[in-house]
Amino acid sequence: MAENKNLTPNEERVLYGIVQFPEKNDKELAALLQMKDSTLTSIKKRLEQNEFFSYHFIPQLNRLGVELLGIIFTSFNPTIDFEERVRITKDKIESAQEIFYSVGAPEMGFSLSFTQNYSNFCAINEKRTETFGEKGLLEKEFPREVIFPFQISSIDEFFDYSRLFYHHFSHSLQGITLQPSITKPWFSPQSEITLNDKEKKVFIALIENPKATMQEIGEKVDLSRHTVARMKKKFFNEDLIRIKVIPNLKKIGFKLLVFYHLKFSPTAKINKDIIQQLNSPSTLFCAHRKFTAVIISAYPEYSAYKEDKVRKLTFLKENNILNYTPSPRKYVFEQMQVIKDFTFYDITKKILGFPLE
Repeated sequence: MAENKNLTPNEERVLYGIVQFPEKNDKELAALLQMKDSTLTSIKKRLEQNEFFSYHFIPQLNRLGVELLGIIFTSFNPTIDFEERVRITKDKIESAQEIFYSVGAPEMGFSLSFTQNYSNFCAINEKRTETFGEKGLLEKEFPREVIFPFQISSIDEFFDYSRLFYHHFSHSLQGITLQPSITKPWFSPQSEITLNDKEKKVFIALIENPKATMQEIGEKVDLSRHTVARMKKKFFNEDLIRIKVIPNLKKIGFKLLVFYHLKFSPTAKINKDIIQQLNSPSTLFCAHRKFTAVIISAYPEYSAYKEDKVRKLTFLKENNILNYTPSPRKYVFEQMQVIKDFTFYDITKKILGFPLE
C-alpha cells in the first residue's frame, strides 16, 4: 500500500473517526481515538476548512414516496472536447432535481438519481439520449440504465468510507480497537410517513444545512430551536434521515474510482454470501437485485484495483455466477470531474412539494 503523503498519522486517525462516527461530538470522538480534545478539534477544523470532508444528511426518500434508485452510465465520443461535454451535461441534463451524484471522465460518465417512479426516470434518460445525440456526444451505444426499485432491491452500501479508511489508514490506527460498524441496509422497505408543513420545512432546511445549529434552522423556518430539535430527533428515530461524512478522496491521494455493472446468470442463486464476497473493503456503493448489481469502489493505487478485480472475477467465474466477463469502468481522479456532488436538497424539495428558489 502506498503511503499517503497528504495527511499526517493524526490527521488520518481523525478523518477515519469522523467518517466512522459522524454523529459523535468532539469530546466523544477524542476519547474513542485516544487523543486530547483540543488536538482532535484543531485537526478536525483544519481538515474541514481545507475541504477534506463534508457533512451530509441523507434523506430516506423511500419513506416519502420515492420508488427507486436509478443509475445511468454512458460511453462518449472521444473526439468531443471533454470540457464542452461537461458544460452541456451540467446545463441540460444533470440539472434535473432527481440526480444527486454525477461523474464525468473524457470517454464516459455515470449518474445516480432518486425518482418517484419509472416514468420519471425514463424521462431523464430520454432527455439525456436526445441531447447527447444532437450534440454528437455518443460513441455507438445508447446511455445504459440500471434500476433498483426499493421494494425488490437491496442497497447494501451507500457511500460508506469507513471500511476503506480502516484498511488504508491501518498504520495510523494501531493501538485503537475500533472496527468498521455494520450499518443497517439503506432505503429498505418500510411504511411511508406523511410530514406536516412545519416538519417539511425543517426537514428540507436540515438537508440543505447539515452543519447549521438548531437556532439557525429555527430562524430560517420561523420556529423555536426547541421545536426544531424535537423534529430532528423524530426524523432520526423514525429513520427518515441519516448523517454521513463524505471525504474528498482525490485530496487524500486516491487514484481510481471504478464502476462495476454485473449481470448474473439466470441460473445463479444470488444470496447475501455472494454479495458479501463482492462487497470488498474498497466498496463505497453496492446495490443489487435478483439478476444485476452495481458496485462503485475506490482504490489508492492501480495495483490495488487489479488485485480486487481479479479476486472478484475469479470468484464469479468459479461459481458460475456470470456467463460473460464484465468490463469495469475506470475513472482516474486526476482526469475526472464531479458534475453533481451529493446534492440531496433538490430532490427532497421536489418530493415534499416545494419549488426550488
